[in-house]
Amino acid sequence: MDADTARLLVEDGLDVLAGLPPYDPAEDLALGTRLRAEGLDATLVAAVLTQAELRAQGRAKFGDDAARMLLTRDGLEQATRREVADHHGARFAAAGVPRVHDLGCGLGADALGLVRAGVSAYAIDVDESTALLADHNLRTLDRGTGSRARWGRAEGADPAPEDGVWFDPARRIPGRTDASGRTRRTFRLEDMTPPWELVVDTAARVPATGVKLSPAFPAHELPAGSQAEWVSHDGDLVECAVWWGPLVDRAGRTATLLGTGSAPVVVTEADAADATPAGSVALTPGSVLHEPDLAVLQAGLVGALTRAVDGAEIASGMGYVVSDSDTCVPYARRHRVVEVLPANVKAVKAWLRREGITGLTIKRRGGRLDPDDLRRRLGVSRRGGDQATLLLTVGPDGPVALVLDALT
Repeated sequence: MDADTARLLVEDGLDVLAGLPPYDPAEDLALGTRLRAEGLDATLVAAVLTQAELRAQGRAKFGDDAARMLLTRDGLEQATRREVADHHGARFAAAGVPRVHDLGCGLGADALGLVRAGVSAYAIDVDESTALLADHNLRTLDRGTGSRARWGRAEGADPAPEDGVWFDPARRIPGRTDASGRTRRTFRLEDMTPPWELVVDTAARVPATGVKLSPAFPAHELPAGSQAEWVSHDGDLVECAVWWGPLVDRAGRTATLLGTGSAPVVVTEADAADATPAGSVALTPGSVLHEPDLAVLQAGLVGALTRAVDGAEIASGMGYVVSDSDTCVPYARRHRVVEVLPANVKAVKAWLRREGITGLTIKRRGGRLDPDDLRRRLGVSRRGGDQATLLLTVGPDGPVALVLDALT
């Protein structure tokens, strides 16, 4: 969306949007024809209909607030989920930070999290049209904090030492696209905009600084005294946030699991200390295989799970923990090991024939077998109904195929 269209939406489109019926894609064409027949500009009609569609999609991320927001497709895809934004806002509020400069605010999702926490947001985005929409969202949903958004560059911001700073750097490379035509993502710190160096320099001047990064953030890059927090929401790994100064509640690596309607679960380095070495527990039928949440895995805190269930990781780096204990842990799923098979087509095919299995869910972490190729060579149809789950992974003695039964 260009700046002129964004301005048109803010100035002329809100009343039109307010008068639209609930979004129905089947009625899109007829509705557009009617609006143009009423004398509305074609550009405005197209923008309004797009907003109606995006608001319907945005409910999954923003809840009821989506009905009053102005959105873009890319902005909606990249925006922070409401529960995660509220988690960020609560951290600034708990640290007593009165105002936060949101540098790279996008559509304002994180700024709104600050607003809901009672913190004033001073938001900036380098894209003019995005800044216009973010300003509308903040003005519409503000709760008396005076929060606003403007067009500008993070490098031009001048926060006071007592303020806070929140960075959400662009992690896409302009001019480079993937197979679907979308701007290609980057996971390299040096390719972020604004750059990692600016984030670190800002944290040295403004102690209450935080940044939203990819979950692929390399832990060895974590500055001394700061906190890297890998966050999942309803099982989806969504980010790694790095915190400095008064925003740090536990220096080092942590994993935080957020869930709709449930209290956060936090796993720390202390929880993972002195864990049993990988491969120390036998992998046999009847064992319980514990699968950690991806935030725990990416944070390198699988040791917390091994301690909690009195088990051991099946092999270093695999993440799966095996034990004799059926202990329920809030940051892991449990599976009963039904069979331990060699990781080859002959052994798996023989087991399928013996058990009369015609439908199979195949998962992989580690090992060389490709799930799609294995399915083809086994002659197992996806239409056969998933009657069993097969995990291709690496055990204490090398590649292995595990038949699993999920435990509730």
